[in-house]
Amino acid sequence: MSQRVGIYPGTFDPVTLGHMDIIRRATTLVDRLVIGVTTNPSKSPMFSLDERLEMVRRETAGLGHAAIDVVAFDSLLIHFARQQGASVIVRGLRAVADFEYEYQMAGMNQQLDRGIETVFLMADVALQPIASRLVKEIALYGGDIRAFVPGAVAEQVMERVARIGVKGSVPLAS
Repeated sequence: MSQRVGIYPGTFDPVTLGHMDIIRRATTLVDRLVIGVTTNPSKSPMFSLDERLEMVRRETAGLGHAAIDVVAFDSLLIHFARQQGASVIVRGLRAVADFEYEYQMAGMNQQLDRGIETVFLMADVALQPIASRLVKEIALYGGDIRAFVPGAVAEQVMERVARIGVKGSVPLAS
């Protein structure tokens, strides 16, 4: 019997509780989940690729029902999925606004390889508004992000904000 492999791609800058919810639930659908951490030329990341890989590895250690691998990639998603032996691409949806873009991407990926299915998972209702971009913005203006990211990630973000020296930022209280 062959192993069902899924890919969950993203920039994870930083990894949020919404990402963690999708990861946890995706592990019930596959035997092995490959979390593909990538760069996005249209985004300016707060964390380097190596930092994001370490962050996701730390937060997913021992999580879920499937084996989890965290791998960097900088290629077409379909090429990465083939390389990993994946038959499923997992995408998280927060709102209707996400659906239109994700639907188009799924259609393009299907045209490139009909053997790889895209599966959409809706984020938990309580986590739907969380976006990495908003987490960074809140942190840059001194807001408390602990409700949106795992504790160690909140510390990393706040340390980075303190190092950047953005006006209005405050250290994260314990």
